[in-house]
Amino acid sequence: MPRALHDDAVVRVANDVYAVTGSNTNWVIVKDGDSGTLIDTGYPGDQEAVLASLEKVGLNPRDVSAVLVTHAHNDHIGAAEQLSTTYGVPVLMHETEVPHARRDFLDQVSVGKILARAWRPGVLPWAVHALRSGGTRHVPVAKPEAFPTAGPLDLPGSPVPVHTPGHTRGHCAYHLPAHGILVTGDALVTAHPTSRIQGPQLLPTMFHTSRAEALESLDLIEGVDADVLLPGHGPVHRGPVRAAAAAAREHAVARHGG
Repeated sequence: MPRALHDDAVVRVANDVYAVTGSNTNWVIVKDGDSGTLIDTGYPGDQEAVLASLEKVGLNPRDVSAVLVTHAHNDHIGAAEQLSTTYGVPVLMHETEVPHARRDFLDQVSVGKILARAWRPGVLPWAVHALRSGGTRHVPVAKPEAFPTAGPLDLPGSPVPVHTPGHTRGHCAYHLPAHGILVTGDALVTAHPTSRIQGPQLLPTMFHTSRAEALESLDLIEGVDADVLLPGHGPVHRGPVRAAAAAAREHAVARHGG
């Protein structure tokens, strides 16, 4: 179900860095003059909203130097193939995530796991919304690319990939050192329709490939020097990222005992 961009969906969080809220998921636009980097692309149903968000910040899709993927779940790569095939935008990610994006395999929560938890608050409404947004649609990226080099990428914003496995094997956060921003994808979120917690947290366990690795990746996030957190789900969080990661760990331990 295609969705238009809400009037207040685009928030400028720093000079030329914009957080965009789609249908229960977020993406980030980083500008540098007439070019930009797009981090994640929402659900398949968010394709029109992604294009509208680029237009709203003054970018044509052909101005996008690359799409950076935090991970290849449907709610984060929904418009990636469209941007690649229609506008020639390369789609980059951690090398471990490349086969996942091609859909050599699908490492995503199963319908069975969701149905088994449908009694929990928020799960059923979220699942219905996800289905309507294309959450189970087959949306492979035909030509995903691994990062060409280690360290900062030669893209607008000079993003630095931070491999944060756990949610998926090849999940990456992206540090924007010049702006003091960390884009965390689903390694660290601030809200989710299936969670009763507000503020920095891990997603519920059913969403992770390895909860143990997701917890370990909080240590990596804790070591990043940033004061603004842009999550894959939930609102922008302002404050030291190390404190946000510590809070997420405390919530996780309290819920599951470590």
